[in-house]
Amino acid sequence: MAHAYTPGLRVAAQTNLRKSRRLPLTGNVVVEVGDFVSADDIVARTELPGDVTPLNIVNTLGIVAEDAPHCMTKEIGEKVEFNEVIAESSSFFGLFKSTAKAPVDGTLESVSDVTGQVIIRQEPVPVELRAYVDGKVVDILEKEGVVIETNCSFIQGIFGIGGESSGKIQVITENQNQPLEPSLLNESHAGKIVVGGNLITLDTIEKAKQLGVKGLVAGGINDTDLKEILGYDIGVAITGSEDIGLAIVVTEGFGEISMAERTFKLLKENEGRKASINGATQIRAGVIRPEVIIPRDAGEETQAEATSDVVAGGMSAGTHIRAIREPYFGQIGEVMELPAELVALPTEAKVRILKARFSDGEEVIIPRANVEIIEED
Repeated sequence: MAHAYTPGLRVAAQTNLRKSRRLPLTGNVVVEVGDFVSADDIVARTELPGDVTPLNIVNTLGIVAEDAPHCMTKEIGEKVEFNEVIAESSSFFGLFKSTAKAPVDGTLESVSDVTGQVIIRQEPVPVELRAYVDGKVVDILEKEGVVIETNCSFIQGIFGIGGESSGKIQVITENQNQPLEPSLLNESHAGKIVVGGNLITLDTIEKAKQLGVKGLVAGGINDTDLKEILGYDIGVAITGSEDIGLAIVVTEGFGEISMAERTFKLLKENEGRKASINGATQIRAGVIRPEVIIPRDAGEETQAEATSDVVAGGMSAGTHIRAIREPYFGQIGEVMELPAELVALPTEAKVRILKARFSDGEEVIIPRANVEIIEED
């Protein structure tokens, strides 16, 4: 029988997961191997270079560029304060003086005798890297970060927005088919990761933001609502940096799609537990999936081996799959056949295909590259 391998979404009741945490620039790691950390603990620190502010003292002082270095009252490398005199010139035998003042706080970085430009570097921006998940530090990435291992329940979504956050899980719909409506939200959900069954609407997102909800997880979302909340079309770029006040993880796709029963059940079983959530998504090369990580309590037995963040599985007849491209994006079904021969597409490209039956009973022929396995640990 034909056999294929393709990356898929994971839904694991229990697994050992390793997360690499890296600074954007080299810095200092402040934990050691063997330390147990919580999601909000700082594991590494660095500083981003401050913004550069130019000042043209030629125009300010009425001098030529080659005289600029000789007019400075501050040395390169010295600290300067806002509105402090950093250069001056005299004319008419000292009767008249002109001064140039610092436009910002910072450090004098350079003075050009060609352009007359003075460069002031503002104060560096401190960056603190948090653990993101509760777990044990198992490796130190020298001057870069750490690797944290956690025994957890792990759920990947198909799409998400918003960055990293954490909070206790609260399921507020009765089943996986009920939409996550704004009327279900109240003040008690502040600081929580709220789970619904079907559709997340724009009104729900707005109310969740007002209440201080940390994250929303549900089966589907309308692309029009997504554009409205962001103010632009996302396209194919990576998500996760959106400043919307919370993280959103969609487990199934766009439109009114119910959450997979197994996923909903797993989240329901973990209600009240602390979880970490991240909406970062990238569909193309270098796949990144939105995720919900629910650390297990200390001492709970591990039932699965350690695994990497991106997993692969075998695909054969009976394998549960999800379509990841149009026209069937988000639909769930199972593989019926895996023909071995290549088939020509309308674009004239020849690809391997599969025959699948979706949950509504529809049978389709679809390129294998257009689906992913729903991992069932």
